[in-house]
Amino acid sequence: MDKEKAMLQIQNALVSLDVVERYFCCDLSKCLGACCIEGDAGAPVTKDEYEILKKILPEVWDDLLPRAKEEIKANGVCYLDEEGDLVTSIIDGKNCVFSCYAPGGMCQCAIERAYREGRIDFYKPISCHLYPVRLTEYASCTTVNYHHWSICHAAEVLGRKQGIRLYKFLREPLIRRFGEAWYAELEATCEEYFRQFPDK
Repeated sequence: MDKEKAMLQIQNALVSLDVVERYFCCDLSKCLGACCIEGDAGAPVTKDEYEILKKILPEVWDDLLPRAKEEIKANGVCYLDEEGDLVTSIIDGKNCVFSCYAPGGMCQCAIERAYREGRIDFYKPISCHLYPVRLTEYASCTTVNYHHWSICHAAEVLGRKQGIRLYKFLREPLIRRFGEAWYAELEATCEEYFRQFPDK
């Protein structure tokens, strides 16, 4: 196996070895939720999620930043980016309109906050739940890749310290997207991979 180029095929998905080999565990005390702030576009959403975001907007409205409310009133909760993909609207060229802040400056997701408080039954868009993994949909398969970004360095350090691989850290969102059977197959394939390459 060419470990530099290979991907693991799990049913109709191709999983990058970075997702398998990398250690990762979000360290919010270090990054303060920067992935919801930095970047040049909003979070990718599906058409179904777009409809959900519009529906739940009244439930999260009071948690949103004043500028976010202005942006949503003017342009809606989502827009088409330069590649024609549907993404959440942003303010000041970076903040997702659904971002909010806790004491101490930690960025939080207003959608997730409302879900955890029992106000809505939608956790957050799957692209947010899966981050730092990004999916690319093709006619014949879906690719599952790790999005390398300097703001996640602390998460890699913490993940290595705690011995948590990225695919294990993302167990819940991967099951949400692909299902229990798919994840069980991924887990078994990863275990076999590490038996073959114990130095990884």
